[in-house]
Amino acid sequence: MNNSSLENNIVRLRAPEQSDVDILYVWENNMEIWKVSNTITPFSRFVLKKYIETAHLDIWDTKQLRLIIEAKDQNSLMYTPVGLIDLFDFDPFHLRAGIGILIANSEFRQKGYASEALKLIRRYSFETLQLHQLYCNISTDNTISLQLFQSVGFEKVGIKKEWIKTINGWQDEIMLQLLNPNSKLQRN
Repeated sequence: MNNSSLENNIVRLRAPEQSDVDILYVWENNMEIWKVSNTITPFSRFVLKKYIETAHLDIWDTKQLRLIIEAKDQNSLMYTPVGLIDLFDFDPFHLRAGIGILIANSEFRQKGYASEALKLIRRYSFETLQLHQLYCNISTDNTISLQLFQSVGFEKVGIKKEWIKTINGWQDEIMLQLLNPNSKLQRN
C-alpha cells in the first residue's frame, strides 16, 4: 500500500500490528457495537493474534482488508488509534467490496475522523484496487452513519425489510452504494 494514499493531515490508515491485539480485543468485544458489526460471539486474544498474523496477505487472497484508523495529533505529530475501517466481501470479478467503519470511543466521534478515513479508503479502493463500486448496509435508526456515508457520496439504493433481528423486533436496513466515477467498464 502506498502510504501517502492512506494518510492526510487528520488521519492515517495502517495495517494492524501485534501491538494492537489489546485494543482490538476491547473494541471487538464491546457488545454495544455488535449490532452494527453483525457480531454475536466474543473474540479471544488468540483469534485476534492469528488474524493479525495473516493481515499482511493480499485482499485478492483473503477477500477482506482491515485497517486501523489513527488520528493525527497536530501538535506532536503523534498518532492515536481511534477505530477501524474494513473492506469485506471483496469480489474480484465484479470489482466491488462492502465497507464498514468504527470509531470505537465516543470521545473520538464527531471529529471528522470517520469521514476522512472514508475519503482515504474510497480513493485507495478506486485508484489502487481499481474497484468499480463500494457498498454498505446501515440500519434505519443509525442516522449518524447514514449521514456520514451520504456526505462522502454514497447513495441509498434500497431497503431490506425486517432485515435485522433485535430484542425489540425486526428492523429495516438501508443499502448504500458508491460507484467509481472513473470506472473504465461500460455502464448499461
